[in-house]
Amino acid sequence: MTSEQLRQYLSFYQDLGVKNIYRRAPASQPAVPPAVIEIVPLAPADDTLARIREDIGDCRRCGLCEQRNKIVFGSGNENARLVFVGEGPGADEDAQGLPFVGRAGQLLTQMIEGTASKEGIPISRADVYICNVVKCRPPENRTPLPEEMEMCGQFLFRQLVALRPKAICALGSTAAKALLATKEGVTRLRGNWHKWHDIPMMVTYHPSYLLRPYNQNAKREAWDDLKKVLHFVYD
Repeated sequence: MTSEQLRQYLSFYQDLGVKNIYRRAPASQPAVPPAVIEIVPLAPADDTLARIREDIGDCRRCGLCEQRNKIVFGSGNENARLVFVGEGPGADEDAQGLPFVGRAGQLLTQMIEGTASKEGIPISRADVYICNVVKCRPPENRTPLPEEMEMCGQFLFRQLVALRPKAICALGSTAAKALLATKEGVTRLRGNWHKWHDIPMMVTYHPSYLLRPYNQNAKREAWDDLKKVLHFVYD
């Protein structure tokens, strides 16, 4: 069981009002009263983005710190009703310390603002919040390793709990797998609503994938996904 699956499992019982769980001793050990394990909150009470950033500090918890330039925490409206979650910083993001500022980020901005304008929804990129699964750039933009995603996942979890948006949009398979604890790919997950805890979540293609010239169908599908998200959140 991964740490995210364990988080979801414990959170489910927290939502039911369960405060303690009991652990049996292995059958090979003498009979003893079952141990009582208190279920502690998965995020501190009254958590804030500022507190989460402070807790991250000059993070040295995994190997991604060795080549990074800047930690990329997240940016946008701290009262956002919609949060986009990507995979990890690229070179431009690592240099500036901000998410989605390179070519993929420019496309994401066009997608948000262009779709909103066509659909008559008066929002811009500044109205949403954007962050990533990992906060440091993986070398050569490789996919984050499971242990790196697990280490950073605790902070992503806290960000989403603190923001408490009306919906989440996962950009790409890494974000989808991290949030849904699934092995399914984007093509099977996209276009349908899922749940991260009790928050509705839509999965769509990562903008970097849409920049490839042979992905015209994916571009149309991504715009359709985004229309669903925007209307759900802002109608």
